[in-house]
Amino acid sequence: MTIVSIEPATPDRWNDLERMFGPTGAYGHCWCAYFRRRAKDYSESVSCPPPERGRTNKEALRRITLEGRIPGLIAYEGGEPCGWVAVSPREEFVRLTRSRALRPVDPDETGVWSVVCFWLPPRGRRKGLGTRLLDAAIEYARAEGGRVLEAYPVDTAGGRAPSAEVYTGTVRMFRKAGFTCGAHPVSGRPVARLDLKEA
Repeated sequence: MTIVSIEPATPDRWNDLERMFGPTGAYGHCWCAYFRRRAKDYSESVSCPPPERGRTNKEALRRITLEGRIPGLIAYEGGEPCGWVAVSPREEFVRLTRSRALRPVDPDETGVWSVVCFWLPPRGRRKGLGTRLLDAAIEYARAEGGRVLEAYPVDTAGGRAPSAEVYTGTVRMFRKAGFTCGAHPVSGRPVARLDLKEA
C-alpha cells in the first residue's frame, strides 16, 4: 500500500472521516467516542434503536473536529481516506480519568498524550498501515509539544486477534516502536509509554 499522506483531522476533513467510518461509525456505532465520553452517555448512545443508534457519539466527534481540537490523524491513499488513529492530550479522554483499569497513576503529570484507537477499513488491514499511523502519531504528539505518549494496548502474546479486539493496538506493535510496556498498578492492564523528548 502506498500512503500518499497522513494528515490531522482538521475541520475541513470531517467529511472524509465521516465517509471512512461509514454508517456504523467504525466499530459498533462508536465513532471513536468510547474514551471521550462518560460511560453512561456512551452506553446510551450505542443502545438506542436505529436510526438513533450512535447518533450522539457521532455528534460528539463531529463537534470536537469542527472546533479544531484535532481528535486524531487520517491516512489517505490516492486521495481517499483509508485509516485512522486517535491521538490527543490525555485529558481529552474523560473515560481514562474515571477508569479503575486505566486511571493515570499521576493524574497531574503534564505533557502526556494518549493513543487510544486505530481503525482500518478491511482493505487496509495486515499491510503495515497501523504501524505507519503509530509512527505518525508519535511525530504529531512530539510536534505539538507532548512530553510523553501513552497507550493502552492488548497483549496477544505475538498471535493474531480480531481487529475489533485490538483497536487500541498490540503490545508487540508498541514495543517495536520503542515504547516501554508495563502493567497498570491496579488492574494489571498493559500500559505503554514513550518519552518523546528522548525518542
